[in-house]
Amino acid sequence: LINNCPTKIDAVESYGSKLLVGCSDGSLRIYGPDSSIPDQSPPFDSLALRKKPYALERTVAWFSKKALLSMKVLESRGLLLSLSESIAFHRLPNFETIVVIAKAKGANVYSWDDRRGFLCFARQKRVCIFRHDGVRKDYMILNATNGALSEVFSSGKIAPPLVVPLPSGELILGKENIGVLVDQNGKLVQAGRICWSEAPIAVVIQKPYAIALSPRRVEIRSLRVPYPLIQTIVFHDACHLIKSNNAIVVASNNSVYGLFPVPLGAQIVQLTASGEFEEALTLCKLLPPKDADLRAARERLIHTRYAHYLFENGCYEEAMEHFLASQVDITYVLSLYPSIVLPKTTTIPKPEKLMDLSPDDSSGLSDDLETLLPQPSESDENATFEFKKMSHNTLMALIKYLQKKGYNIVEKAAAEGMEEVVLDAIGDNFTSARSKKSNKRHGNVPISSAARDMAAILDTALLQALLLTGQPSAALELLKGLNYCDVKICEELLQNGNHYAALLELYKSNSMHRESLKLLHQLVEESKRNQSHAGEFGPEAIIEYLKPLCGTDPMFVLEFSLFVLENRPTQTIELFLSGNIPADMVNAYLKQHAPNMQGRYLELMLAMNENRISANLQNEMVQISLTEVLEWYSELSAQQMWDEKAYSPTRKKLLSALDSISGYNPEALLEHLPPDALFEERAILFGKMNQHELALSLYVHKVVSDMVHPLHVPELALAYCDRVYDSAVPRLPVKSSGNLYLTLLRIYLNPWKTTKYFENSIMNLASSPNTSTQKVSSVASLKSKVGRKKIASIEGAEDISIGPSNTDTTIEESSEEGGSTIMFDQVLDLLSRRWDRINGAYALKILPRETKLQNLLPFLGPLVKKSSEAYRNSSVIKSLRQTENLQVKDELYSQRKATVKISRDSTCSLCDKKIGTSVFAIYPNEKTLVHFVCFRDSQNKKGVTRGSFLKKR
Repeated sequence: LINNCPTKIDAVESYGSKLLVGCSDGSLRIYGPDSSIPDQSPPFDSLALRKKPYALERTVAWFSKKALLSMKVLESRGLLLSLSESIAFHRLPNFETIVVIAKAKGANVYSWDDRRGFLCFARQKRVCIFRHDGVRKDYMILNATNGALSEVFSSGKIAPPLVVPLPSGELILGKENIGVLVDQNGKLVQAGRICWSEAPIAVVIQKPYAIALSPRRVEIRSLRVPYPLIQTIVFHDACHLIKSNNAIVVASNNSVYGLFPVPLGAQIVQLTASGEFEEALTLCKLLPPKDADLRAARERLIHTRYAHYLFENGCYEEAMEHFLASQVDITYVLSLYPSIVLPKTTTIPKPEKLMDLSPDDSSGLSDDLETLLPQPSESDENATFEFKKMSHNTLMALIKYLQKKGYNIVEKAAAEGMEEVVLDAIGDNFTSARSKKSNKRHGNVPISSAARDMAAILDTALLQALLLTGQPSAALELLKGLNYCDVKICEELLQNGNHYAALLELYKSNSMHRESLKLLHQLVEESKRNQSHAGEFGPEAIIEYLKPLCGTDPMFVLEFSLFVLENRPTQTIELFLSGNIPADMVNAYLKQHAPNMQGRYLELMLAMNENRISANLQNEMVQISLTEVLEWYSELSAQQMWDEKAYSPTRKKLLSALDSISGYNPEALLEHLPPDALFEERAILFGKMNQHELALSLYVHKVVSDMVHPLHVPELALAYCDRVYDSAVPRLPVKSSGNLYLTLLRIYLNPWKTTKYFENSIMNLASSPNTSTQKVSSVASLKSKVGRKKIASIEGAEDISIGPSNTDTTIEESSEEGGSTIMFDQVLDLLSRRWDRINGAYALKILPRETKLQNLLPFLGPLVKKSSEAYRNSSVIKSLRQTENLQVKDELYSQRKATVKISRDSTCSLCDKKIGTSVFAIYPNEKTLVHFVCFRDSQNKKGVTRGSFLKKR
């Protein structure tokens, strides 16, 4: 059989039709029949030795450290026993070493008792016997990594130990008539107990069944929890059970039986027909991969049958899970709920009443919910309650089903909508392609499609189920997100249930903004009348609704903002601002539809952001306020109750607007003022026209002609001067703003002259068609020459330029002519309060000669003190600057004292020749020396003259 083995053969053994050869180098060579040579042996056993040459199949190097003395195959145990340096056991057919008996080291002969599993060997004049059986009747788990043993439990006292591996990696351990399932760590598997009718002799696994042999029967159970009994076959004398490729072999004392499984397809049909749906689904997973389509179809069929069975028996949630797995259309499931109203579609066919599950099933299952549930009698209240409870449970199960189905359906519908948007954006080039896919309904209405129609059915049914089960908040959340609810059906349902918040979201999601806002207005009005929905529906809700619409439809926002503009003006203006609605558009709309709110809008706009209002709008706002004030003035004048110092809220608003904003036309407003009233308004307008003298005259005078009746409020005059001085109007120089106090001083000193000047100016402004071109005579026309000695000690008196004077009349002359008196108290008050803003030299020059120096102490005291401090500070600054100048000069002298030492080794940096006694120059770094000639030549080449830093020695 084997010829010319390259290594000396020390041991040989047969293993089936193979030959195992142990060589002197410790290797094991496995030979098998040569397949290229025909066999001459009789065909009685495929595992017997053949009458043909053998060829080397495999060599296991270093099978043993020393030469093998002998080998023996233990077929009953699947082991190979070898004797070399010691005795070792190897697992067949891979020949990996399982265990080496250390105590057998040095043994030279052994014997094996296969029946009892005894190993006997001789070693050093001793005979040792080992037993291959287990240690105890306990199941032990051996950690193959570290060799640790852990006890699981006892195998029992009656039945022998039984260990059966499962395809999942778990083990079935026998204990009497119970098969305990444990994992690979020996831990019990939850619900892992198979209860056999008797303690099994043997157990084999043929997925998905466990077949157990007991003395009187073969018991077949499913491996699916709770491991139900599938079949029992009676055998009175069976004693052996093995698994073959396609069958289970059972042997008795004198007979052998084959148990062949029924084909999977037939099993599935039988199980489905008998209501064993779980078992049928389990068997479907065992169908071969080539029958994937058949398996999927059968699974869907079983899931559908199982779902109907569960639904009929009140397991609604479990039924919906199987409807999900069956992938039936949602309309099929919804046909079980007659209370759910579905939208009519053209792309979704109506579901059949019941799916044809089996040609042999003629009984059918009812798809009517009312027939599936027990109908209560009118007198049985308990039955009525149970009916409602069951109806509620069915709807809750439907909700979960629709929510699980909803994601994919809505996603497909949204994808189709996005595709249409892209096609519309591309243009008319793809019109034909779009028409092939689907047809437009009208205008911008979305194209009808199967995906969106299915989404509409789903969302409409889900909304109804949520409302029928008392979940309005969940219905509201559904409508807030992307949804395809049918407007007509859902609108009626929400209106009947008074679910206004959800109804608003329904309108909003379908861009029905007009209906939404009308409903909001209605709800706000109702909340005002009976305080219902007070916290939920208010004007703020309308404002929040309008915010997103400002950018897309501003006119629509303006139309529906009139109501909230009256109730919440500030928030509405903020709405217009946040939405960037042009102020001119808002103003024009209000002017036409709500003129009473126009002024309020402009005021709030101005208060929030003056830059957002143009000059025209500012002018219009002031005119609106002025019109209201004139109406108020006319009413009081007619009743002879007008008081110039009366201030209504409207007049205060007008005065504030005239003073704070600058975009209106003051000349145009002056024409509307009455000649005998509203002097404070007139004064502000004069100030806007830079007619400060006229404005101050209005604030100061007591008595003038019948033409006007000024205010005589010196405090307002002083405040006016302060405002002009502090604001520093660009077109008014600072010196002019300071001279405004002198203007007020002259008015106090010569009331009669300024009164005449005021009257003439008013006549000129009233008679001129263009008051903006009128130039009132300069303030010098009101000056009086006062012959007195110039006070040179006042700071800046020499620099004051009074300008030409148009009158030589002194204060005394004017006083005598007009018969008016100087407002001396006001003069002294002004000088004492604003001494730091008034030119002191000029003020002293125009004061009357009889003015007492004592009265001027509040004015002259701080003024002289300030002048002295300024003089002293200037002197100090002058001294400091002189000192600084001296320090700079000293530094200059010290810098000029730099010396350079020239030695006989000093060389020119340009020509590298020695300096010697030649004229030289040095660069500012005081280190680089050059010949003056070289330096001059280099400078001439560069065209730059640098002679300031040269130094000669």
